Amino acid sequence: MLTNLHVKNLALIEEADVEFGPGLNILTGETGAGKSILLGSINLALGKKMTKEIIRDGADSALVELIFHIENAAIRQKLEEMEVELPDEQLIITRKLSGGRSISRINGESCTMGRLKEVSSLLLDIHGQHDHQSLLYKEKQLEILDSFGKSVLKDTLEKVEKEWKEYRGLKKELAEYQLGEEERAREISFLEFEINEIDEAELIPGEEEELEKRYRIMNNSRTIVQSLGLVYQLTGSGEGAGDLCGRAVRELSTVAEYDESLKGLQDTLMDVDAILADFNRDISRYLDDFTFSEKEFYETESRLDQINHLKSKFGNSTEEILKAREKKQQRLDTLMNYEVIRKNLEQKTEEAEKLLLKSSEKLSELRRECAGKLTLEIIKGLKDLNFLDVRFEIGFSRTADYGRNGFDVVEFRISTNPGEAIRPLDRVVSGGELSRIMLAIRTILADQDDTETLIFDEIDTGISGRTAQKVSEKMAEIGRNHQVLCITHLAQIAAMADRHFEIRKMVEDQETLTRIYPLSEAESVKELARILGGAEITSAVENTAREMRELAKKTKL
Repeated sequence: MLTNLHVKNLALIEEADVEFGPGLNILTGETGAGKSILLGSINLALGKKMTKEIIRDGADSALVELIFHIENAAIRQKLEEMEVELPDEQLIITRKLSGGRSISRINGESCTMGRLKEVSSLLLDIHGQHDHQSLLYKEKQLEILDSFGKSVLKDTLEKVEKEWKEYRGLKKELAEYQLGEEERAREISFLEFEINEIDEAELIPGEEEELEKRYRIMNNSRTIVQSLGLVYQLTGSGEGAGDLCGRAVRELSTVAEYDESLKGLQDTLMDVDAILADFNRDISRYLDDFTFSEKEFYETESRLDQINHLKSKFGNSTEEILKAREKKQQRLDTLMNYEVIRKNLEQKTEEAEKLLLKSSEKLSELRRECAGKLTLEIIKGLKDLNFLDVRFEIGFSRTADYGRNGFDVVEFRISTNPGEAIRPLDRVVSGGELSRIMLAIRTILADQDDTETLIFDEIDTGISGRTAQKVSEKMAEIGRNHQVLCITHLAQIAAMADRHFEIRKMVEDQETLTRIYPLSEAESVKELARILGGAEITSAVENTAREMRELAKKTKL
C-alpha cells in the first residue's frame, strides 16, 4: 500500500508530507483548495506527462516521492521477476522535474517511463473524475470484460493475438502480390536487365581497391618519375649524398688508424654509405621498371568507371552490389513462379484464417460465459449503490474483420427504472449513474487482481442523499480489502473515513499555498460540519456531523 507521499515545489504546494494508512483515506477541502493537485502529483510520479509550468513559481525544480509497503506476496513475486529489489518490503518511486525534463527513479535507480508505468501498474489503480466517461465506449467495455475474465481468457487471448498477427501478415503479403500481367512483365524485363548488367561486369571482391591503387600511380606517373629522378640525383654519385658519403668514409679511414676510438664512427659511416648505395640502386630499378601503356591506363580507368556506375545504382561497395543482385534474382524467381507462389499464399492465408476463426469462436464462447458471471456481479453491485430496480446485460456482435482480440464487440445495456426498455449505456444513464456503474465495476475488478491501492477522485459526482450513503457504504466495503484514497465533497462519504485529511489553501507572506493536514476525530467532525453547513456552522450542524461519524463507525463494524 501507499504509505507516504512527499511533494515539493509543485504548483501551489511548497512542501507537503502525507502519511496514508490502510483502509479508507478520505481527502476533503474547499473548492479550489488544491485537491486535484494532490492527485496530479501522484500521477506525475507515475509517469504522466508534465509541463514546466507545473513547477512552483520561483523554484528551479519540483519533486514527488511515493513510498509503498508491499504486503501482497503475489505483487512481491511479480516485482522480483521484474528484478525490482524490495529492501524491507519497501519500494520508493521518485520523480524530479526540472525545466522541461524529468528524472524518475525506483529505489534510487534511474528508470525509463515504460518501466515506471509497468511497475506502478502493479501497485495502484487511479480512477479520475472523467474516467467513467470511457465506460460509454465499446472498446472499454470489452477491456472490462476481458479484465474480469482474465484467468479464464488469458491463454486463448494470447493464442488469438498470435494467430491474428500471422493472418494479418499473410493478408498483407498477398495484397502486395496482386500484379497485372503487363506490370509483371515490365518488372521481369527490368530485373533481367539489371541482373545481366551486374553479371557482365564480372565483379571480384577486393578488385576495386587494387584498381584504385594502380590508377593512382599511373595518373601521377609524371610527378613520380620527376621526384624519384631528383631523389636519385641527390643520393647518388656525382655531387649526390652517395658520393659525398664515400669521400667521408675514405677521409675518416685515414685517421682511424691513429685513434681506436674513431673505429666505431668509421663503422657507422660505412653502414650509412652501404644503405645509401642500396637505396640508390632500388630507386634505379624502380625507374627502370616504371613503364605502362596508355592502353593499360585507359582500361583501368574504364573498369573503375564501370564499377562506380554500378555502385551508384546498387550499393556502396562490390559486396553490396552482389547482395543487391542476389535480392533481384530472388524477386525474379518469385515473379517467374508467380502463379504457383500466389496460390500457395492464398492457401496459407485461408488456413491461417480457419485457425483464427476457430480460436476466435472459442474466445467468444469463453467471453459469453464470463459475461454471464460479470452481469450478475454488476447487478449486485448496482443494487448496493441504490439502483433498486435495475436490469443489466452484456450484448455481443461481430466485427467485419478480425482484430488482435478476435471478432467480438460487446455492448453494456441497462435499464434503471421499472418499465423502461433496456438500452445501451450512452442512451440511458446520467453522469451520476455512470459514475456509480463505474464504481461497481471497479469494485468487482479490484477483487479480481492483487492491486493493493485504489484511488478515486470525486467518484461522487452527480449524486446525493440516499444514493450518496450507499456509495459511502460501498467505499467502506472496498476499504476492508484494499487501501483506498478518495477525494470527495460529500459528507456521507467523508464520514466513513478511517483516516481523514483536509486540504487547505492559504496566503502566507503574499504567497498562495496549499497544505494537507491529518485530522483528529474532533477535527474530522468539524470538517464534516463545514461540508454540511456551508458558510455558517451551527451547533445543530456539528451534532449532525458527530452523529454521522458515529453511524459510519457502526456501519463498518
